[in-house]
Amino acid sequence: MSQHKDAVYRQIARVCGNYDDAQDVLVQTLLAAYKSIDQVRDPEAMRGWLATIGRRICRRMKQREAVAPILQLVEGEEPAEWPNLEDDLETGRIRDCVKEALSAIPEPYREVYLLRDIEEVSGEETAERLGITLPNMKSRLRRARRMVREALDAGLCDMDLAA
Repeated sequence: MSQHKDAVYRQIARVCGNYDDAQDVLVQTLLAAYKSIDQVRDPEAMRGWLATIGRRICRRMKQREAVAPILQLVEGEEPAEWPNLEDDLETGRIRDCVKEALSAIPEPYREVYLLRDIEEVSGEETAERLGITLPNMKSRLRRARRMVREALDAGLCDMDLAA
């Protein structure tokens, strides 16, 4: 792993977009690879395997950063860095809109949506917590995402953000 870490770091830096995040991701990548080293079948493919792990970790990190302001709104907190949300009225309206869209989803779908998309629990763990199969969890998640999107698109929360 040590002979490939510099090349993998450069790839991760391109995916993450900055060197600080890339350093954190590289550490997580090496730790994850170390824990799963017994899965390597071909030592010649080590660099590619490490790069794949790093890219996945970086993408997950970016997804969490993108969802964080929405999660804060759902939990009733003011997002730390969300542009153009200084006005408490607008923030409250957006929070209410997201909550309303989530409340419009039937309970089995809301549970899987909250675990997977809001709390970012793995698919396997979500299925286990809910006592359902993985394919069933995936089906519910697809439906839940569609329901949230349809609720928001249908003007469930009619508001003019440009005003």
